[in-house]
Amino acid sequence: MIRGVRGATTVVHNEAEEILTHTKQLVNEMIDANHIKPDTVSNVLVSVTSDINATFPAKPIRELKGWMYVPVMCMQEIDVPGSLEKCIRIMMTVNTEQSQEEIQHIYHHDAKKLRPDLLN
Repeated sequence: MIRGVRGATTVVHNEAEEILTHTKQLVNEMIDANHIKPDTVSNVLVSVTSDINATFPAKPIRELKGWMYVPVMCMQEIDVPGSLEKCIRIMMTVNTEQSQEEIQHIYHHDAKKLRPDLLN
């Protein structure tokens, strides 16, 4: 079955090191919580708000062992007035036996505000 696994995090500063560190932490938790193997991943979409442009947050995903051939793409999130700032969102499309209810979506820092209904 193909499922989407969501995750989001925020940064305080538009700085490459912070963006890469927060993205890596988020992706690693998404992988661990959902027992994701790279050969089960169709693709990973990474979106950022318009106030993040210091680096590509997909970089640490491409550097994961075994993830070299997983298609990863960055894009800009829709700039909705009043929306959460400095936010990195991830959508992983994976092949899994888990049901929708078993998928663990991961939210860090201020991104927890996006989906409080999904927090464990």
